[in-house]
Amino acid sequence: MTVTSDPTEIQPGKVRSRMRGTIGELPVRTALRQTVVVPTFNERDNIATLLDRLTAALPAGETEIVFVDDSTDDTPAVIEQAARTCPIPITVHHRENGVGGLGGAVVEGMRLARGEWIVVMDADLQHPPEIVPGLITAGARDGADLVVGSRYAGGGNRDGLAGGYRRIVSGGSTVVTKMIFRNSLLQVSDPMSGLFAIRTSSLAVEELRPLGYKILLELVVRNRPGRIVEVPYSFQPRHAGESKSSMAEGVRFLKHLGLLRFGAQRSRMLIFGLIGVSGLLPNQAALWGLTHLTGVHYLPAAVIANLVAVGWNFALTDTLLYRSRRAHRSFRGRISRFFLLGNADLLLRIPLLALLVDGVHLGVLWANLVTLVLSFAARFLISDKVIYRSRALKPVTA
Repeated sequence: MTVTSDPTEIQPGKVRSRMRGTIGELPVRTALRQTVVVPTFNERDNIATLLDRLTAALPAGETEIVFVDDSTDDTPAVIEQAARTCPIPITVHHRENGVGGLGGAVVEGMRLARGEWIVVMDADLQHPPEIVPGLITAGARDGADLVVGSRYAGGGNRDGLAGGYRRIVSGGSTVVTKMIFRNSLLQVSDPMSGLFAIRTSSLAVEELRPLGYKILLELVVRNRPGRIVEVPYSFQPRHAGESKSSMAEGVRFLKHLGLLRFGAQRSRMLIFGLIGVSGLLPNQAALWGLTHLTGVHYLPAAVIANLVAVGWNFALTDTLLYRSRRAHRSFRGRISRFFLLGNADLLLRIPLLALLVDGVHLGVLWANLVTLVLSFAARFLISDKVIYRSRALKPVTA
């Protein structure tokens, strides 16, 4: 849907909303100093305080606020209600599917932004709104393309992180990320920061393919901004609501690191390999139990053990690695093809196993391990290209 507007003036106290296919447009001039992009997910109790503090910190005539919302509660309605009395123009863009998680929401906000600078911050007030002018001032003064609000630069702290577990996770992920992307992050002490300002002219939104909530890392690695400066700040306790950090977000973060470092296919192959390695345990355990505890001959025992391992691998592959591609095929279609592939290699593995055991006199468990390793590459390529192949995009016609 295309929207046009008269870019001549700002009308305070109005909201420009894009929700569920309906758009109400507010005329806003294009020469704005900054756009504040705020991704939200069930943050209704933080909105009023956030807007009060942003309004006190920023000049209304030079600012707009863009909320990109993935909420399941009434957060969008709360934003619209608060916007009626807010002097800063506000955009509400509600997404039904939440593609890309929080990072995807930020990219959507960047596409809607019209300021010279785009400031990204959370809605929970752990990023103090009062620091926003300082980010812009530092960027303009130092000729920077990117200004990072850092908890680790001199004078900053992360005291607002709740509990030792979150501190360990935050610190550990920062160390790992800086090790993996050492050259790209030479100027960045806090690559996990969710608070930053980027000069719009240095932003290439079409290059961003976020996954999860670490959008700053995506931006630095893919956009490669020229000059980066940091502004220290104190990470604050959450004002209201609950943290969105979860095991699922942790898995997304690891997948994102793999995609950025190795590329899509090599990253999937690495994860596929890790899943395959994890399947060795149930395979070998089942083979040992059948041959040592029940006396089953090693060849039929290897077939049964393979079925156990294939079931294990399918569960992990389907839920962790190819979750986003599952809609292209039914569950029955995915599992039948996966089991067919997972057991087809028995036609080669069983004769090879017999050769290694009876001909070379290798132990059953070692021989079985050799055959599993040799079948890995073929399994991955067939899974990646056949079972979970990406659906080709149709050309867009006018």
